[in-house]
Amino acid sequence: MPIFAKYQSVTFSIISMKTLAFLSFLLITFSSVAQEELIETMYNQTADEIITKYIDRTGGIEAWSEIDAIKTKGSFTQGDLSVPITIYNTRSGKQAVVFEYNKKKVTQMAFDGATMWTTNFLTMEPEISSDDMRKNMLLKRNDFPSPLLHYRENGYKAEYISTVAKNGIVAFKIKLTQEPKFVNGEEVPNESFYFFDAQNYYPIAIETTQLGQPVSITMSDYQEVEGLYFPFTISQGGQPIDVKEIILNPEIDYSIFSFPEN
Repeated sequence: MPIFAKYQSVTFSIISMKTLAFLSFLLITFSSVAQEELIETMYNQTADEIITKYIDRTGGIEAWSEIDAIKTKGSFTQGDLSVPITIYNTRSGKQAVVFEYNKKKVTQMAFDGATMWTTNFLTMEPEISSDDMRKNMLLKRNDFPSPLLHYRENGYKAEYISTVAKNGIVAFKIKLTQEPKFVNGEEVPNESFYFFDAQNYYPIAIETTQLGQPVSITMSDYQEVEGLYFPFTISQGGQPIDVKEIILNPEIDYSIFSFPEN
């Protein structure tokens, strides 16, 4: 990224009452050693440094770059039912979300690199998605497995905003600006806010928009998978997903991404 916002260090003699209150919260929350490290880093880190630490602490750029596909198996709750779900993501941009309902596999969403489609849950028939959704999915082809991994090479802009309390955790808030996306056929700004746990630099939340509507995603319970760390509890729009297994570079039947031919 060409420009990074930097948070300048200040002395305790000019810290505002608001900042003193926030520091008091930190003193209660962390051990004395962690306090000193956190207070020091709060005022000196750039967005680039925070993102680099996130990548390093979750496995490193080389290990992440060796992943060509990810298969995530889990479940979500629908009423009294636990519904199995499988999510496919690939470096080539192909994606699919498939769940099992009444012993039948249903494709909630799929993208074969050119065509995006969904299942109409009233008719249970496949339907081509809107042109806006297709164009926005095309924009994500450089974002596997995360838009943060190569954000500078892709021309995205990352900006440190502030250190905040998020879901009861002290977190670094970073604004990521990507190429514009499409809503109602018009280009609109593509901005997301990432929140990183200030102790371990794992992302714990993302605030963004989809088709003009605000979307909140939370992540927790990070676990190691072949040397890389992934969240095993994810919630989007209030719908939690309990991840059971993550498979790296799995064998995939690529027909699952293609629009069914009648």
